[in-house]
Amino acid sequence: MVVLKLRFLLVPFFTSVMGEAQYVMQDAALMNYIDRRFLSLEKRLEKCNQDILDYVEEFRDFSKTIMSRLAVLNNHKTEVKTEVENLLTRVERAQRDIDYFGSVTDSNTCIEVDEDLVKQQLFEEAEEKRKLKLMLNASCDYMLAGIKSLKIVKKTGEMHGSWMKDPGKKHTKIYLLSGSVNNVILEFENILTFMESNHTQKARRVTLPLPWKGTGHIIYQGFLFYHRYGSLNEIIKYNIQKRNVSDQMLLPGAGRIPVYQLSPATKIDLAIDEQGLWAIHAEPDTGGNIVITKINHMTMAVEHTWDTSCSSKDAEAAFMACNTLYVVYNFPSGGTSRIQCVYDVLGAVNTYEIPVLHFPKRQGSHSTIHYNPKEKQLFAWGDGSQIIYKFQTMQKV
Repeated sequence: MVVLKLRFLLVPFFTSVMGEAQYVMQDAALMNYIDRRFLSLEKRLEKCNQDILDYVEEFRDFSKTIMSRLAVLNNHKTEVKTEVENLLTRVERAQRDIDYFGSVTDSNTCIEVDEDLVKQQLFEEAEEKRKLKLMLNASCDYMLAGIKSLKIVKKTGEMHGSWMKDPGKKHTKIYLLSGSVNNVILEFENILTFMESNHTQKARRVTLPLPWKGTGHIIYQGFLFYHRYGSLNEIIKYNIQKRNVSDQMLLPGAGRIPVYQLSPATKIDLAIDEQGLWAIHAEPDTGGNIVITKINHMTMAVEHTWDTSCSSKDAEAAFMACNTLYVVYNFPSGGTSRIQCVYDVLGAVNTYEIPVLHFPKRQGSHSTIHYNPKEKQLFAWGDGSQIIYKFQTMQKV
């Protein structure tokens, strides 16, 4: 009897325990399912974040590619514009030649030349020469006869650069433009300050908004004229005192090859003499010979251009003095610099009778040579040194 009662008590107990165990198993399965779903969502979110990062990086790379290609296209646009202008100039020259030959040539080669036509041509040539003499002040009638002395003012160590005074101003300031690509001018109160060992600490720094290319820049009447880095043939006119770009121009035909074979960084060399601003450059169309262009420094307009017989091969520098171009040559390995090509734009110099002029007491090469018409001296940069040359003169033949 007791056993029977005990059985009736245990059956409900075990039934209750088994029911609770079944609920526990169902809850565990549900938790496991929820956990798997969360893991799946986390993986998807992680993949989504990674995809977003990949897309952002890909977009950045794409933007850089587009910007670089746009920059190249912009350069091509400038080059094409320059080429078109150069082509138009050459077409105009060819048309003038065709018109000339057409006016003096007939199908009958035995016909006599019209004397009136010859007189007209001679008159036009004389008129052109007269205008050039008026423009260039023909009273400037001396030429270099020899380079007699030098003074090494300082040695900054930089292999390429320019240093100069402003011949159009009455102050004694010295300007240093170091390197073939840079945008900082150092201005010194005088040459003594420049010669001090800690000269950079006493210099006024002028930062240009656009960097220069090469070493052919010049300072004249408070303005820096230079070839803009990144351009084919753009010349910038920069106001040093006001610190802004005053004007700019494109020099037709320039910038495609170095003006001097031994100074390949310089594509356009700017110069000052008694007549003002000049540009010296070389063109493939002239066989690599040097071309001179007279520029109005106030309007930045081309006034006249001359094709010279001076080669850019083995040339390292050049300068203008009294309407005359003097080209300095050297050896590729360095040696004694010498002037052995001279070109007078007015034809007042017999270039075949001029002796070769050697630079005294130094072996090496020049990065730049600039003539200062106010002091009648040459400011040169040679092998990291800043040099002043004096010279002898004589009357033009």
